[in-house]
Amino acid sequence: MSLKVDIKKNMGGFQLDVAFEADNEVLGFLGASGCGKSLTMRCIAGIERPDEGRIEVNGKVFFDRAPGKRAKVDLTPQQRKTALLFQNYMLFPNLTVVQNVAAGIGKDVSTADRESMVASQMRRFGLEGLEARYPAQLSGGQQQRVALARMLAARPGILMLDEPFSALDSHLKSSLEQNLIGLFKEFEGTVLYVSHDIDEAFRFCDRIAVVDGGHIDEIGSNQAIVDNPGSLAAIKLSGCKNTTEAEFVNASTVRLPQWGIRVTCAHEVPRDVRYFGVRAFYLQRADKPGENVFRMRADRVSDSRFERTVMLGFLDAEQSPQRLHDVAEEDETMKFLRTHLQWRVDKLKVESGELPEEGDELLIRIPSEAVYLVTR
Repeated sequence: MSLKVDIKKNMGGFQLDVAFEADNEVLGFLGASGCGKSLTMRCIAGIERPDEGRIEVNGKVFFDRAPGKRAKVDLTPQQRKTALLFQNYMLFPNLTVVQNVAAGIGKDVSTADRESMVASQMRRFGLEGLEARYPAQLSGGQQQRVALARMLAARPGILMLDEPFSALDSHLKSSLEQNLIGLFKEFEGTVLYVSHDIDEAFRFCDRIAVVDGGHIDEIGSNQAIVDNPGSLAAIKLSGCKNTTEAEFVNASTVRLPQWGIRVTCAHEVPRDVRYFGVRAFYLQRADKPGENVFRMRADRVSDSRFERTVMLGFLDAEQSPQRLHDVAEEDETMKFLRTHLQWRVDKLKVESGELPEEGDELLIRIPSEAVYLVTR
């Protein structure tokens, strides 16, 4: 394997405990802010030191420390020769573009080879003509290309990118994505890609690791994470907008106390089921009562270019006395989000006169075959 990681680090109120392996592939780290994605990358690069564990890249041990012992191996960042691209690119402000690209190349490389390596990456990323400029004289996209060129010029054993598009506008992001796709195809080794965007991770990565609270909840192919998430964190990170607590009723039915409904499921319901999910665009408008058809009201409507988002309230929801007390103590915005279902309507497929409007009472079906049920 190209990469083996099994480390722990205590950050006071936060515990990092991750273990995974990766081959010659792009492995995405998908998770919310503060879940441990970036900290894991920094430990691999040697910027942070784990309390215990082992990190091995291409057969070379970067770090090895048993619990309560001194580290057997703890290479410096320079010795590890990893490439970590931060969100802000970390270019040297006092160096020109050419000097920045050359900065990661070892001193043992001859002048001729150094110049050849730099020139190759300048051509790869379309930086010719910018050689003498300083980072402050570059656009955000140009700065990113310089940072990528510096990474590749150093010939690292592993590439790590920490949300590289977070500071770019959508047009520039689209063009630079093609640079990365080509780069990843050519690179022979492991690429770790940190993101909180499922669509971005899906485009770039061969597999995705779902990170939550300092742990890896699950690792799987892109499609598996989207189609068959195994945890609440994975459901949410896969882009599912509607999640709620679930209780077992029988092998085909769950009760959803926060929504005050029962839903029939096409797949067998686990006895220890805890959470339920359904995607906003899977909801269907119905013309008559039936299985999983609920009477609802459009309590809020908002538009994007191609979609209408409708927040649906259940008109016949059951409510227990204890739940009523809990809701009374809750913030109004959170209460609204917790008790409503989000429905996304494709405006290109529905006549404008048939789009739901605020205040409309509707029959909405939750497809039994399109729901998620997880136990953690």
